[in-house]
Amino acid sequence: MPDIIQLLSDNIANQIAAGEVIQRPASAVKEMLENAIDAGATSIHLMIKDAGKELIQVNDNGKGMSPTDARLCFERHATSKIKSIDDLFSIRTMGFRGEALASIAAVAKVELKTRTQEDEVGTCILIENSTVTSQEPCQANVGSSLAVKNLFFNVPARRNFLKTTTTETRHVIDEFIRVAMAFPEIAFRFTNNNTDIFNLEAGKLKLRILGLLGNNLNNKLVPVEEDTDFVTINGFIASPEMANKTRGNQFFFVNNRFIKSAYLNHAVAQAYRDLIAKDEFPLFVLFIDIDPKRVDINVHPTKQEIKFEEDKVIYSIVNAAVRHALSKYSIAPSLDFSLDTSIEMLPSVTQPFAKAKQEETKNDYLFQSFREKGKAHFLEKKEDARNWKELYKVQQEFQHPYHNEQTNNNPEGQAENELPLTEEFKTAFIQLNNAFIIATTKTGCLLIDQHLAHQRILFEKFQKTDVQTIPIQQCLHPQPFEMAPSDAVLLNDMLEDLYELGFDITWMGNNTFAIQGIPADLKQGNEVASIEKIMEDYKHFSSEISLDKREKLWRTLAKQQAIAYGKKLSEADMQELFDKLLLCEQPQLSPIGKKLFVKLSANDLSSLINNG
Repeated sequence: MPDIIQLLSDNIANQIAAGEVIQRPASAVKEMLENAIDAGATSIHLMIKDAGKELIQVNDNGKGMSPTDARLCFERHATSKIKSIDDLFSIRTMGFRGEALASIAAVAKVELKTRTQEDEVGTCILIENSTVTSQEPCQANVGSSLAVKNLFFNVPARRNFLKTTTTETRHVIDEFIRVAMAFPEIAFRFTNNNTDIFNLEAGKLKLRILGLLGNNLNNKLVPVEEDTDFVTINGFIASPEMANKTRGNQFFFVNNRFIKSAYLNHAVAQAYRDLIAKDEFPLFVLFIDIDPKRVDINVHPTKQEIKFEEDKVIYSIVNAAVRHALSKYSIAPSLDFSLDTSIEMLPSVTQPFAKAKQEETKNDYLFQSFREKGKAHFLEKKEDARNWKELYKVQQEFQHPYHNEQTNNNPEGQAENELPLTEEFKTAFIQLNNAFIIATTKTGCLLIDQHLAHQRILFEKFQKTDVQTIPIQQCLHPQPFEMAPSDAVLLNDMLEDLYELGFDITWMGNNTFAIQGIPADLKQGNEVASIEKIMEDYKHFSSEISLDKREKLWRTLAKQQAIAYGKKLSEADMQELFDKLLLCEQPQLSPIGKKLFVKLSANDLSSLINNG
């Protein structure tokens, strides 16, 4: 039998390595920026075109390379960071594998210009598909300029798997933010298609956070400082009101390297547990400085996943550090609460507790239940259910004069909880807790979630905007506002779709926009806050990759504009909502697949009362 095992060519081996290290343009950006940092640069300029698919260029003022080093840096496993196995366990530089430039050169056309302080002229190297096509002296500044052109030109399948230009640009921005955040002492500049997105001066960490995440965080950042013999933690957390629906603004750095850790994220979330909603995520930028020998950063090719030698200890210290910061700056709840002025004016506070009122309260069922020894935590369910029956007078509602005299408990073929389009539902309505609508019928009732029902109605309305644009009411004065750079890129890409849905927003340059008009059926006021909330919810829906941009936007706007929980509705409002819901193509589920209502028959209600 002939031999069948053979060595791969360097070109193919490099392309395989590139598949692990360079997954998209943002991956190349990360490696190139980290190399510039390791070179001792104090100023770094990133330039991209077409989300990095056409060009990624990084210019730095680092120490540069000699002609020999410039050639060797593109070889696999060529590195200046490691000389022995012991170095691997005490590494503090960003890149050290010696695979990044070789991987990039395997899937792109690369040009490197570099010069050291000692050399009078620099070196220019051209590489294509892992092959050096030219190396010659050239004029160059001290430092390096690395240009990567036509990424994945020789791997079309990989290029075809890239997302939209907007999505890939946001990934590049995310990588830039992570690197620039970790090194506030270095000046960074980022140019996208000849337009500056960031121009950050060297300075303190707080100034860098504001420059990267937005000035709206000013006066909202709380310093975190915890120094132990085992680990040092410092950075900033944001006050609870700055929590978001997405994890985008959560940054952990271990020895200045950005990492992803659900375990440590949970440690921070637990510290905020009673301060924010369960579906919200706190903003934080935290640096963990620890002996490199106590962590393993060689877990994943991107080096964003690491292992701690004592992960439970790290968890406890992070949690304690955040709780201490919240407590120190009086953000955590305390027992010394002052009454809100609106609460102080309530009759229960201002009026005396008269003797007649005292007697009435003592005889109350609820008071008696709590007064009984050992039952302060318990309410008898049968009594509770009987009160529900008395409150809503279920039997009377079932005999509402609007009902058809014919009873039809379960029409043939009708699915469970399906809304039957029959005369049976011409009825009166009851609003429960300003959140649910009870539609009574002769055979039972429907319990409808008013917010989710309105979401469904609006979602299907927005789906029809391809044939008719929603009318726009122009604002008396344009309202300017500024977005975080990554959000500005996303919003700029959404402007045309938002216009069809009634939002007239103009890009003013850089990260600034102006609201010129809003949908005609939307109340004016707080337009800027509404746009910011729309962006936050849109990013939340963006995690569902199966949805296209328009459907994410429809879901977002439906959620934003739907009738809120807590809003009191008139019977006419409830009737209109119910009628529109019946006309929906999918009246059973919200846009995100949640049940809109529950159908309860008379037998169901009777069981609740008698067996509860």
